[in-house]
Amino acid sequence: MLVWLDDLRLNAEVSGPDTAPPLVLVHGLGTDLTVWDAILPALAAHRTLRLDLRGHGLSDTPPPPYAMGALVRDAERLMQHFALKDAVILGAGEGGLVAQGLAVKRLDPVRAMVLTGSATRFGNPDLWDRRIAGLRDHGPDIDAECATLLGPRWHDLPAAAATRRMLARTRPEGWQGLAAAVANTDFYQTTATLTLPTLVLAGGDDRKTPPDMQRETAALVTGADFQVLPGAGHLAMLTHPQPFAVRLGAFLTRIGHV
Repeated sequence: MLVWLDDLRLNAEVSGPDTAPPLVLVHGLGTDLTVWDAILPALAAHRTLRLDLRGHGLSDTPPPPYAMGALVRDAERLMQHFALKDAVILGAGEGGLVAQGLAVKRLDPVRAMVLTGSATRFGNPDLWDRRIAGLRDHGPDIDAECATLLGPRWHDLPAAAATRRMLARTRPEGWQGLAAAVANTDFYQTTATLTLPTLVLAGGDDRKTPPDMQRETAALVTGADFQVLPGAGHLAMLTHPQPFAVRLGAFLTRIGHV
């Protein structure tokens, strides 16, 4: 459904019982809320909010660049719209920056955090400036993006078609806008202040955000749990949904979010 906010419309889907413990799922650059489709059946006992970030999926696409603060505020406003409190927020890739930003900003609606394929920053601004220039001039190289997300043999994977569709339907302005937000974001110092229950779930073969980088992120948060899914790449929730859901479910049970 499209949720009308003051300045734009954001697409969101909510499933599960009204009174169930809430989960908020945030995708990364170039993808959309359908990246979570494969694990959604395992989350049936939760009140699950999936959203399309601005410029992605069916959400509105304001002119780029975007600011990370605006993306965090978008997620915050959707949680308020659906009256979700004491939620676990799960961020994938660049969506993990939104999760970290919201956890730092508002501990009252966020009681725990899960990160997958994420870090406190993704490269330096100069690299992103060059990438944004390429996106502006030529658009994304969809095959190269698929290889980064799924691995060099991505053509052979069952998730290849769905991944390619997501990337291809993301509008150029959405790619540029979110890339600009990521370019200027470094949450190293702020994430290091967090003490909430945290799971960092890394794909063992993640080429975009290697497991060692994700381990470093986990080490910043007091008591965070770091786990590796062997054989999984960056989109572990899509390519390895069953083990991903098992690890996620065990974490939710451990923190009493059931």
